Amino acid sequence: MATSFIMKTNLSVDPKRLFNAWLDGDTHGLMTGGAAESCAQVGSLFTAWNGYISGKHLEIHPDNRIVQSWRTADFESEDPDSTLEILFTPLDDGCELTLIHSAIPDGQPDYAAGWEEHYF
Repeated sequence: MATSFIMKTNLSVDPKRLFNAWLDGDTHGLMTGGAAESCAQVGSLFTAWNGYISGKHLEIHPDNRIVQSWRTADFESEDPDSTLEILFTPLDDGCELTLIHSAIPDGQPDYAAGWEEHYF
C-alpha cells in the first residue's frame, strides 16, 4: 500500500521567485545544495540532489502549482513513480509552500524528514 503526506510551511520569499527556483536546475541546486537539472516545460525530465531524485514535469501552472512524477534511487525498478504536487500561495510577507507527496511505494525512506531538512 502506497503512502502519502502533506506538508506546509511559510517562507519569506516571493512565491514567483520560489516557483522559478524550483524549476530552474541551477537555482534549484543553489537552493538545496545538490546539483539539479531542470527545464520549465511540461513533459521535460528533471533531476535533483546529484541525480538521487528524478522525474518528469506533468503540470506547470505559472507561479502557483507544479505537479511532477517523482522517484529516488531507492525506488525499485518495478516501483511506479510517486506524485509530487507543490503549491505556492502568496502571503503579505512571502509565501505558503504546500507539498503533497503521494503514491510513495512501501519500504521507502521517510521522505517527509528529507523535505523538512533539505527544503523547508
